[in-house]
Amino acid sequence: MRYFEDLAVGETLELGSVAVTEDEIVEFATRYDPQPFHIDRAAAGRSVFGGLIASGWHTCSLYMRLLATGLLNDTPSLGSPGVDEIRWDVPVRPGDTLTGSVTLLEARTSRSRPDRGIVKSRGELRNQDGATALRIVAISLIGRRPG
Repeated sequence: MRYFEDLAVGETLELGSVAVTEDEIVEFATRYDPQPFHIDRAAAGRSVFGGLIASGWHTCSLYMRLLATGLLNDTPSLGSPGVDEIRWDVPVRPGDTLTGSVTLLEARTSRSRPDRGIVKSRGELRNQDGATALRIVAISLIGRRPG
């Protein structure tokens, strides 16, 4: 278990990788973001993207999965009050493999709840070519070491 006190500002953690399939792209988008360039291969081919791409929200979900299994599940995570920035720099396409990382930017003890710390981080997903598909700056609440 890594408590708030164990996290170092400036530390970068590699979170692992995830492969993206066409079926997953279409399934997610059909349910949550049914724009033609996410759900219809022919329509996507005629779009400005020239082919099927993942929803940005799907991309965020993939990052969240890697963040949870690569860091948060090994901390006393207390949720998040929000996200400061999300950027989708290049589209995610079927067959891409995305690799995640998170860099800890700031950390401070909560003034109103001293049993927890507030951590600001920058997350990234990079595709197999090294292009950044997602940049996200978010806040996490992490429990402090008991006693």
